[in-house]
Amino acid sequence: MKVHNFSAGPAILPASVLEKASEALLNFDNTGLSVAEVSHRSAQFVKVIERARALALELAGLDNSYEALYLQGGASMQFLMVPYNLLENKAAYIDTGTWANKAQKEAALFGEVQVIASSKEQGYKSIPKNVVVPTDIDYLHITTNNTIYGSEFHSIPKSGAPIVADMSSDIFSRSLDYSQFGLVYAGSQKNLGASGSTLVLVKKDLLGKVSRKLPSMMDYQLHIKNESMFNTPSTFSVYVNMLVLEWIEAEGGLAAMEKRNKEKANLLYSEIDRNALVVGYTAKEDRSLMNVVFNLTDESTKDRFDALCKEANISGMKGHRSVGGYRASIYNAMPLESVQVLVEVLKEFERTA
Repeated sequence: MKVHNFSAGPAILPASVLEKASEALLNFDNTGLSVAEVSHRSAQFVKVIERARALALELAGLDNSYEALYLQGGASMQFLMVPYNLLENKAAYIDTGTWANKAQKEAALFGEVQVIASSKEQGYKSIPKNVVVPTDIDYLHITTNNTIYGSEFHSIPKSGAPIVADMSSDIFSRSLDYSQFGLVYAGSQKNLGASGSTLVLVKKDLLGKVSRKLPSMMDYQLHIKNESMFNTPSTFSVYVNMLVLEWIEAEGGLAAMEKRNKEKANLLYSEIDRNALVVGYTAKEDRSLMNVVFNLTDESTKDRFDALCKEANISGMKGHRSVGGYRASIYNAMPLESVQVLVEVLKEFERTA
């Protein structure tokens, strides 16, 4: 039975990646051991993590002035690690959703945080425009895609200070100049692979400038020195990350991802805009390519819509509790065919009203 997985995360993986990963769970690289039990110091796994780190930099188009790290603790740990390593005096944050809000609260523990723009009062339905970025800051932090509310930065603010980007739900989904960022982080479970690891891309010359002493686990420089092996990495998660990055490369890289993601998003948004029984949540000019959020115009029809989704083997559509309604997450691995199934369900929902 084909299940169409629209979950926001842990999210859909390419079929070929699932097949290879399942094989490696039983016999990794002909070792007779599972990738979940092989030593992280073994030659076989060291080759995996080195390959994953190199591929991440390659896909991002970044040179050796940047380092790719695989860490743990999810993006939420990065809310803490970023200010630990970069915030000396003041940082600027743009508040575009729940996760951006949580990031700025963590940073405020370490220094002055200036929220220079927010769409909170509008229910996070849009991205603030024409934001003036201060010059006296250590860094600017943005969340490029807002998983809960379905909004996305389609242009990155100009900043004289380094830009830090939480890209957990849209990393490698489109062509982007990654060199405009000083640091990028992303939890794996949305667009990179299995949960349990976090990818960090960091410009090395930004580090080592704060006056505070850093706990070992919070120190990017120590993780760089130890090549993401300061503590035991999540071997299975990193392996799946490597497979996903290889899949992106084989599919044509970020340009190919962007083309297919725009096709899927345009198809679904067009139906939402046409269909009288549903309404999109997000301002049209800021709609995400990754997370499509919508509500029913009549909540009394919810059971009927849910039944149609179940009949079509559609899973993971429930909206976040802070927004309600529905959320279709259409990450890189989501095939066009699954989006077409959802569109047909929406049409049938209207036809049978």
